[in-house]
Amino acid sequence: MKSFEPFRLDAPNHCLWRREERVAIPPKAFDVLRYLVDHPGRLITSEELLEAVWPDTFVNPEILRKYILDIRKILGDRADKPLFIETVTKRGYRFLATVVEEGSPHPADQLPSPPPETAPEAATAAPEPETSAAKKSFLLLAVILLLAVTIAIVGYFWSTRKRINLSSSSDTSILVLPFVDMSPGKDQEYFSDGLTEELINNLAKVPGLKVVARSSAFQFKGKNQDLRNVGRQLRVANVLEGSVQREGNRVRITAELTKTQDGFQLWSETYDRDMSRIFATQDEIARSVTSALQLKLMSADYGPPAASSGTSDAAAYQAYQEGQYFFARGQDREDLYQALAYSDQAIKLDPGYAAAWAQRSQLLERLARVALIDNNDGFRRARENAEKAIALDPNLAAGYLSLALVQINHDWDWEGADASLKKAALLEPGSAAVIGYRAHLSRTLGLVEEAIALYKQAIALDPLRANFHLALGYEFYLAGRYDEALPELDKAQELNPRLSALHLSRMRVLLAQGRPQEARAEIEQETGDWEKTSGEALVYFSLGRTDDSDAALKKLIASHQNDCAFQIAEVYAQRRDSQKAFQWLDRALEQRDPGSFELKTNPLMKYLRSEPHYAELLSKMGLPI
Repeated sequence: MKSFEPFRLDAPNHCLWRREERVAIPPKAFDVLRYLVDHPGRLITSEELLEAVWPDTFVNPEILRKYILDIRKILGDRADKPLFIETVTKRGYRFLATVVEEGSPHPADQLPSPPPETAPEAATAAPEPETSAAKKSFLLLAVILLLAVTIAIVGYFWSTRKRINLSSSSDTSILVLPFVDMSPGKDQEYFSDGLTEELINNLAKVPGLKVVARSSAFQFKGKNQDLRNVGRQLRVANVLEGSVQREGNRVRITAELTKTQDGFQLWSETYDRDMSRIFATQDEIARSVTSALQLKLMSADYGPPAASSGTSDAAAYQAYQEGQYFFARGQDREDLYQALAYSDQAIKLDPGYAAAWAQRSQLLERLARVALIDNNDGFRRARENAEKAIALDPNLAAGYLSLALVQINHDWDWEGADASLKKAALLEPGSAAVIGYRAHLSRTLGLVEEAIALYKQAIALDPLRANFHLALGYEFYLAGRYDEALPELDKAQELNPRLSALHLSRMRVLLAQGRPQEARAEIEQETGDWEKTSGEALVYFSLGRTDDSDAALKKLIASHQNDCAFQIAEVYAQRRDSQKAFQWLDRALEQRDPGSFELKTNPLMKYLRSEPHYAELLSKMGLPI
């Protein structure tokens, strides 16, 4: 037992304690922390850490950065003022805290020992090397087992279809909880997360089935909550949960479907296979799937969802899943570039992997949209990648969604985007992301009430996604329904207090209600940079503080003239300086500024709508006049 105030590290039991409270920590993060604690004060290179924690296994060095970030969050440490872990740029890490050896474990640390065959190894013992062939076989088998689980779940819903009122979302709604990694090494988290996401995507293809989206489902990761409470919170009638476990040459995937109202188990299955018989197992599962289709699906009004081609390359599949992890984690530069690197790796390993091309398209679109790469070149490559994904797999909704993003955010091809989104919705009718972008398109076309209805649908599928509540609150603001806007913004803040543009949106509502002092207090809490500066320019002008408004506008122009031309035009429109407002609107359209989508709906633009040049701008964007 080793302690470093206020923490204690119990290596034999794989536990971390903060005084008398056990602290949740992922297994591999624990291993990284343990190695640092075992060598306090010494500079540990990244190569040494990787070799110690992942011996004889190639691991992308970026994964180490992820675990260091996770450990810092758990310990409450800061990279700029470290108390525990110091980053030595381009060299490695050093554990700074004083480490004290303790003689005997704390009474609370006396946990039941696991069975001998799965007991954790001692701190100095290296895990058994894993060959690349075995890893490849495992991932190949896992993909096949995923298909079997999906077909079984779909089969359950279709086989009971005549006994269920499909117009009632209460009976046909399902939440897929993140599958738990039960492997002895606790090193299959990427796969268990990827398995969950694939199940969500596949089930979303079933017409009439309401599937809670990934961002809401993953809010429950690592939380042992009562299924009835979860059902009430998300308004779902069924929960699918499961686990992944690999021991030596065998892999087991379990899945259970439970009714949330009374906890009654509707369906369960265990897939236990021998790794050495991978190809024979493929044939076995294929026959089982065929039987399931004949018995349960063929008599339904709709057939099973069309299968996507996927990949037969296990390394490409893993690279794609790691790319998804960094893409979903955030929107900062490092995460996006890391996700793009994994996407490139997946495509290099399997040039025919449609999902990886769609992933790469969405990443390039995001990078271009936030001005991290050249706008025109980035969107051009994003479009080419989306078209490549569609050509490789016409049944993959992600390809059409990726193309729609480019058509909306760069091409201004509204008819093309509508067609792409309709195709994506046909393939995945339960996709909250597709519905969210349909709402965005409707708002751009000036159909605010339609956008409100669509965002409500998206929230029904993804109720814990803060961005959807923020978007709905903003739509209510555009519609002049201020009393409905504020509760949605409150919900967004409850889900994510640091969400950018949250306080800017609430400031706009307060200004529209004639409450400028409250609006000023609101914008002071804004976390986004350009959001706060543009909001200050607007609110100070409303308060008659023209010098302060001018200072904020000057700062906005100096810092964000290449990515906030529309917001600068807003400030001039508020001042009724139509000449300068149109100068910056011309620039916004030239730069494909995302704010340009508000040209028809933004309330501050109403002072410009009688001007001939306003109609010219709408025509240039292909929007109805």
